[in-house]
Amino acid sequence: QVQLVESGGKLVQAGDSLTLSCTASGRTFSSLAMGWFRQAPGKEREFVALISGAGGSTYYDNSVKGRFTISRDNAKDTGYLQMDSLKPDDTAVYYCAAARGLVSTATGAFDYWGQGTQVTVSS
Repeated sequence: QVQLVESGGKLVQAGDSLTLSCTASGRTFSSLAMGWFRQAPGKEREFVALISGAGGSTYYDNSVKGRFTISRDNAKDTGYLQMDSLKPDDTAVYYCAAARGLVSTATGAFDYWGQGTQVTVSS
């Protein structure tokens, strides 16, 4: 079993930057791919970004490409989502997730989920 705990969400202004963290425990972190998803009120959970276990491969949704950066520090069992040029449309609960096997952008591809952290971007 893997436990994931997100942190770093808060209220920010449009154009600000924010970094989310996701700390894992319970399994060798480097063996897991990691992803970030978000869910706005009244909407389905959507894919944001993912990174391979070793950190060599990343993939982003078009809505955040060029503004968000996913990374990880396996020595600290922690993943990150650096968010720049934030927009009000980025307002959502952000979840980190981890996958044992082959991954895709679908929520069903991920085996473990955190509880989420709220990011609110005011205009």
